[in-house]
Amino acid sequence: MNQVRAIIHLDMDAFYASVEQLDQPAYRGKPVVVGADPRGGKGRGVVAACSYEARPFGIRSAMPISRAYRLCPKAIYVRPRMTRYAEMSDRIFAILRDYTDVVEPLSIDEAFLDVTASQRLFGPAEAIGQTLKARIRSELGLVASIGLAPNKFLAKVASDLGKPDGFVVVALGKERAFLDPLPISRLWGVGPKTEARLQRLGLQTIGRIAQTPVETLEAMLGGAGRDLWELANGMDDREVVPEQEAKSIGAETTFEKDTDDREEIRRTILELSDRVGRRLRREGYLAGGVTLKFRDHLFRTLTRAAILDHPTDVGDDLFREAWKLLQRVSWTGKRVRLLGVTATRLLAAAEPPGGQMPLFQPAADPRRQLARTVDAIQERFGADAIARATLLPKDRQRQRQG
Repeated sequence: MNQVRAIIHLDMDAFYASVEQLDQPAYRGKPVVVGADPRGGKGRGVVAACSYEARPFGIRSAMPISRAYRLCPKAIYVRPRMTRYAEMSDRIFAILRDYTDVVEPLSIDEAFLDVTASQRLFGPAEAIGQTLKARIRSELGLVASIGLAPNKFLAKVASDLGKPDGFVVVALGKERAFLDPLPISRLWGVGPKTEARLQRLGLQTIGRIAQTPVETLEAMLGGAGRDLWELANGMDDREVVPEQEAKSIGAETTFEKDTDDREEIRRTILELSDRVGRRLRREGYLAGGVTLKFRDHLFRTLTRAAILDHPTDVGDDLFREAWKLLQRVSWTGKRVRLLGVTATRLLAAAEPPGGQMPLFQPAADPRRQLARTVDAIQERFGADAIARATLLPKDRQRQRQG
């Protein structure tokens, strides 16, 4: 007899905003919005995340930042600190992997875990889930919501329903009791158009979908009809797929105001290259290629790519190649709206190019050693503890020169 699977879906609560509240105690209990600079309701860009205190005002992720400001001008607006969020994400996933190797990351703060086999070492799945929540809270000061169920779909719905600070268990045999009252929008694959179509037919809850003959749904929706019927009946046999090797690592930014300032553009490409270099070093990769993404004020997007002579994880190398690529873009008379730098053709940092060990061990690259020293300082004291002078705001550059 096959063992019943134990699948956990773990999702951090308002992750970016919660990290900001953790690092700035004065922000706790207040509406915090992470995203672009609102500039008095005239800012550009979107909300990356918001605290639960901001949500009663109607603020949501992906909302234009200008609208968020109009809804709650007294909220605390902060720019994203992706290096800090990535650091906390690494610590969260390190805790998860203490209990199972079968971890499928969905994003920086969300994952599926298969703890079926882990129960032999750590006890019942419910105890494992509670331990994960407790460790994340006590060691990191953050809150996770968890759904535990026999499959991925049920676990995901359970964690969503439990937010914030939730722990929802769907026991074997209770799938229909859990799902039946829920709206059909909870089913994967039901977008606004499909939802409206089903509701016109009187199918407003998951229970009604489950009770409808599968042949009827297939006649209405084709192959998607059977998929919806199976989900409505709590069926989902997809495996938890452990993290696959990265194929590329990139960073991009949208300017608050379209610019043709060559120095600002140069500084931005340098900053993006440094960010990509830090991620390469943290994740143990070297880049064999670089891609530059360029979008102008008319929303036309171009990409240019190059292969590096030598694989690298140093921001200076990435910048030099990205800057050369920019010269291949005809942007005279255009203003830049977005820039992106992506490392491609990744290989493990410990793996020599071509897979062959050199006869003599090459001397350590002092630039890589310097970059790793900077990484360590920033990890311990924060991203602002040490920075390139050329990336400092101009007023701070003048202070240092004085």
